[in-house]
Amino acid sequence: MENSFFAYKHHFDKDEFAGRAGIQLLEASPGYAVAKMEVTPHHLNSVGTLHGGAIFTLADFVFAVASNTHGKIAMAINTEISFFKAVRSGTITAVAIEISLHEKLSTYLVEITDETGSLIAHFKGTAYRRSEMIHYQEYKDKT
Repeated sequence: MENSFFAYKHHFDKDEFAGRAGIQLLEASPGYAVAKMEVTPHHLNSVGTLHGGAIFTLADFVFAVASNTHGKIAMAINTEISFFKAVRSGTITAVAIEISLHEKLSTYLVEITDETGSLIAHFKGTAYRRSEMIHYQEYKDKT
């Protein structure tokens, strides 16, 4: 049975690091996630552009959501990111799409774009799928 967006959001709202970074989960379904982050002064590096670590944090968050939507706990074992365009303000969005799912490993591509839809970074992540389950049923949709 597929979980509701509310169940995923309730679970991932416990990610305090993402919350403190200002990341908002917008969509989630099995193998897929979308989130955004408004660029604020505390996200900027010493030359006034969005810090690469902030971009990575957003990408890693949607990777985590997408890779854990199948119910098994999934942990990153390999990630890589390429940066293409500097950002100074606005909102960035990350979309994670599952490209491979097996019993023990899964792989995801994440595109990070600015408000105009321009690609600012590309992320790839592979997760190890543990045998332990996430019990999303504890977070039933209340709507």
